[in-house]
Amino acid sequence: MSSHRIDVLTLGNAIVDVLAHTDEAFLVHKNVHKGAMQLIDEARAEELFADMGPATVISGGSAANTAAGIASLGARAGFIGKVKDDATGHHFAHDLKAIDVHYDVALAKDGPATARSFILVTPDGERTMNTYLGACQNLTPDDVNPDTVKASSIVYLEGYLWDPPAAKEAFRKAVSIAHAAGNKVALTLSDAFCVDRYRDEFLGLMRDGSLDILFANIHELQSLYGASDPETALAALREESILGVVTRSAEGALVVTRSETRAVAASPVDQVVDTTGAGDLFAAGFMTGLVRDLDLVDCARLGGLAAAEVISHLGARPQTSLLDLARQEGMLA
Repeated sequence: MSSHRIDVLTLGNAIVDVLAHTDEAFLVHKNVHKGAMQLIDEARAEELFADMGPATVISGGSAANTAAGIASLGARAGFIGKVKDDATGHHFAHDLKAIDVHYDVALAKDGPATARSFILVTPDGERTMNTYLGACQNLTPDDVNPDTVKASSIVYLEGYLWDPPAAKEAFRKAVSIAHAAGNKVALTLSDAFCVDRYRDEFLGLMRDGSLDILFANIHELQSLYGASDPETALAALREESILGVVTRSAEGALVVTRSETRAVAASPVDQVVDTTGAGDLFAAGFMTGLVRDLDLVDCARLGGLAAAEVISHLGARPQTSLLDLARQEGMLA
């Protein structure tokens, strides 16, 4: 068990999700790319909101979802991300604090509105995200509290937040403080389109010692290495001095180190309702396992359990206690 005050501190976009069930025809009509995340402006956000039908509003954001999963597993989580001092921002902050996630970032008094992601879920459970980033892009190094970073066993960075220059500096500050304190740093690649934009920078972070752990799905990993097939990408990952954790949807996950690659089967799911947050919750389970000193395969099994729970319902945060589920399965004491 970690002696740190916070087990995992996550940094990422603070976003409120607006989810609606829809059909393929609506995606075509609205000219959105199925399964991808597209950035939109405030006018497009209002247009989609008006046309998308009955919606469920849930606090989200990839790294914040991971923090919520860690808290549900009984570990101590923190989050760094920016919202505005508006109704949506207060909703977001309340939801984190209500589940005991440490959140001490000041709300922005001016500038753009709190971020929202309009998530269209098709009958196959695939989610298509249209994201207005708003206030969350204004995260700066000043929002990174050195004491909070030092107190965190693992600092987990969300690749989506690599876009804004000030947020990038906030990342670098967190990495520097974490490593100076002897703590670990993890990055999730977030999205294949995100990787396309920042491939060289992400590879640079892996190779200059900034990262200890990399989370990616197999498509993101192929994008990272410009590989046409999974095997080539995995071979490249094995050459890095890093712990690689690669998810493959229904095929489960791979834990990749220089010395070995271990395959872990996916947890069974009765019905896939909404895949939003599957990767976020997998990372939550895996890192909770790490701070509990579990074997890497058991970390991946715990990640699979958390991912299976979140894809069985609408929304990207757990709706039942993941700690109770893990205890039922004999994964955690």
